[in-house]
Amino acid sequence: MQKRQINCVGIVVKPNDDKAWRTASELSVWLKHKGISSVGEPRAREELGGIDAVDSDRFKSDVDLIVVLGGDGTILSAARVIGDRDVIVLGINYGSLGYLTEFRIEEMFSALDEVLSGNYEVDARVMLDVEHWRDGNRLAAGRVLNDVVINKAVLARIIEVEVNLNNLFVNAFRADGLIVSTPTGSTAYNLSAGGPIVYPTMDAVILTPICPFTLTNRPIVMPDTAEINMKLKNESDGVVLTLDGQVGYQMQIGDVVKIRKSSTTFNLVRPPTRNYFDVLRNKLKWGR
Repeated sequence: MQKRQINCVGIVVKPNDDKAWRTASELSVWLKHKGISSVGEPRAREELGGIDAVDSDRFKSDVDLIVVLGGDGTILSAARVIGDRDVIVLGINYGSLGYLTEFRIEEMFSALDEVLSGNYEVDARVMLDVEHWRDGNRLAAGRVLNDVVINKAVLARIIEVEVNLNNLFVNAFRADGLIVSTPTGSTAYNLSAGGPIVYPTMDAVILTPICPFTLTNRPIVMPDTAEINMKLKNESDGVVLTLDGQVGYQMQIGDVVKIRKSSTTFNLVRPPTRNYFDVLRNKLKWGR
């Protein structure tokens, strides 16, 4: 992607984390000394005088860089507010390294100096656009960085979901649910459900059944250029469509979920001193 001049930084902070909010205040002062404005969306606190609280539309249109202070969940919330521009994202973690928030807090200012000077590399992560349809009407739309999940309530019976890929019938899966994951999300719910780890910059999508009724229904890795349609075939109370595990919609029999690759990528600044396998070894405790 083309590197741009950083004039405005958007700050997304983990809710209810006082340390993260104090860091956000320090960051706003540091940026001001650099002649760079900072804005916050959502949940900018009033006492952070250096950060202007703005609405979603202005946040999407104004920011050139997003700094995320929190964990991977905070990164996922930031993915929903980047809009359609090629914004770069710097993830700052508190505690152990995350899959997405790969910079430690003590690395924040040095990493920002490198970004402001144009000395950085990014991983362009695939995102998915999702639509929820019922009786020919679109009920909701969203974008995910990790995954789209259809699953049942704890006491509900097995659900049946018909899957089509580019209008070609794949299968009617009978399971507790289905996960459609990006490579970035392959280490999240997909991994817990027995799906494969996929290198995060690959052009692929993973379809993983959750506790399938037929054990031969295994995860499938598909091209991310395909359009995936999932239709709920049987009545079951408590079936929910969730986007990145943070936004949910109730589903009814006959509802259709349409998934396609987003034209917008999630451009994550890559740490110069670590790579993806360092994070995997750390998080999955390989060799221990």
